[in-house]
Amino acid sequence: MARDTADLTPIESPRQLVLHLESGCRPREEWRIGTEHEKIGFYRDGHSPVPYGGPRGIRALLEGMQALLGWEAIYDGENIIGLSDPLGGAAISLEPGGQFELSGAPLKSIHQTCREVHAHLAQVREIGDPLGIGFLGIGMSPKWRLSDTPMMPKQRYEIMAAYMPKVGMHGLDMMFRTCTVQVNLDFSSEADMRDKVRVGLALQPIATALFANSPFTENRPNGFLSFRSEIWRDTDADRTGMLPIAFYEGFGFEHYVDWALDVPMYFVVRDGRYRDMTRHTFRQFMEGHVPDDLPDPRPTMGDWKNHLSTLFPEVRLKTFLEMRGADGGPWRRLCALPALWVGLLYDQTSLDAAKELVATWTEEERQKLRDAVPKTALATPFRNHTVLDIARDVVGLAREGLKRRAVAGNGAADEAAYIGPLEETVALGYPPAENLLRQYESRWGRSVEPLFDEYVY
Repeated sequence: MARDTADLTPIESPRQLVLHLESGCRPREEWRIGTEHEKIGFYRDGHSPVPYGGPRGIRALLEGMQALLGWEAIYDGENIIGLSDPLGGAAISLEPGGQFELSGAPLKSIHQTCREVHAHLAQVREIGDPLGIGFLGIGMSPKWRLSDTPMMPKQRYEIMAAYMPKVGMHGLDMMFRTCTVQVNLDFSSEADMRDKVRVGLALQPIATALFANSPFTENRPNGFLSFRSEIWRDTDADRTGMLPIAFYEGFGFEHYVDWALDVPMYFVVRDGRYRDMTRHTFRQFMEGHVPDDLPDPRPTMGDWKNHLSTLFPEVRLKTFLEMRGADGGPWRRLCALPALWVGLLYDQTSLDAAKELVATWTEEERQKLRDAVPKTALATPFRNHTVLDIARDVVGLAREGLKRRAVAGNGAADEAAYIGPLEETVALGYPPAENLLRQYESRWGRSVEPLFDEYVY
C-alpha cells in the first residue's frame, strides 16, 4: 500500500474531489507504467514466517535495504515500515502480514519495468540471504494459519483488522495472507479513462484466470486456482467488486466520487495518530459527523487521498488506474502483467478491439465471470466459449499492441517478448496453479514444503 499522505488543503466542496481525479489526465507522451508486486517472506530454515522485530526480522531487512539503497525511511511512530526513493518515485512498503512490496517508479517502458523488478529482487536477496530470509512468488501463503502470521506495526492495520470481520468472512485472509502484482496506468481524458476502466473491469477476470496461482491454504489444496481472488469476493462488499457504475451511460470522475463518498472510511491521521472512522462515510465526514474527540475535524485533501487508497474495486481510479486482478507469481510474470495491460490499453487499435470484444457483455455476465474464475480459471465457460478462448484473443491483442508501440530496449525492437509467459499459459491451456497442483500430487508427495525451495525469488 502507498504511503499515507498529509495534504492539509481543506475541502471546500465535492467539486474539489472531482478535480483531483481529473488532474490525472495526461497527454499520451507523458503516460507511464508503474508496477507493484508483493511477496511472502519466510525463513529458509524451516519455512516459518518472518516477524517484524529481532536481529533477523523485517525491521532488520528494511534497515539493510535502506543502507544498500540510500532511500528515505518511512516511520509509523518509532517503527520503520517502508522506504521511499526521493528521486525516482519508487517505494518499499509492508503489507499487514509482512508481505514485502515494491511500488515501482513511473517508467516509460516495460523494458525499464523489468530491469527495475530484476534489480529489486537481486537487492532483496543480497540483504535477505545473510538473514536467512527468502521470498516466495505466489498469490497466497500456502502453509501458515492466520494465527501463525505476524502483524506489522502499522496503525492503519490495527483499525482494518478490527473492522474487517464485521463486513466479510475473508478480510483478515486478504490482509495477512495474499499477494498480488498490479500495474498502474495513465489516461488522457475522462473519455479515455472511461474506456480503460470498462475494458479493465470486463477483462479483469481474464487476467485473474491467466495469473491464477494460489491453490494452497494451510498445507493443502483449497479447492480454488486463485483463492486470493475468491477471498476478495467476501472481504467488504462496500468497497470491492466489479464497479457496475462504470458501465452507466456517461460514467465519469463525478460518478466515481459519488460512489467513493458513500463508502465507510477506515481512518484519518491527526497529530501522527490514526483515528478510527469506520462508523462514518466520507460524505458524512464532510457533513460534520465525526467522533467527539477528533482534533481538526475539518476534512482535508489528504483525508480524501487516503480514503481513495482504501477502496478496492477490481480496477481502482485515483489520478491513474490500478489493475488489481492478478495473483503474485514468478518474476517473469511480474513483467507479463504490465505487458498485458499496456498492450491492451496504451495502443488505441488494441483498446478499440478490446472495447468491441466486451461491448455486448451484460452486467450479469461480467459478474458471473468474476465469480467463477477463482475456481475454474481458463476452463470457465462463457457463452459458447471458455475463458481460454477469450484469453487467447486478449493476449493476441496485447502482443499486437506492444508491437505497434514499438518501444525498443534491452536489445529488442519492441516490448512484445514480455507477453511470452501468458502465451505459454494459453498454449498449455491451464494457469500456473494447475501446475502447482500437479507437482503437489506427484513429485512433491502431497506437501507444500518444496514450494519454498522451487518458487523462491
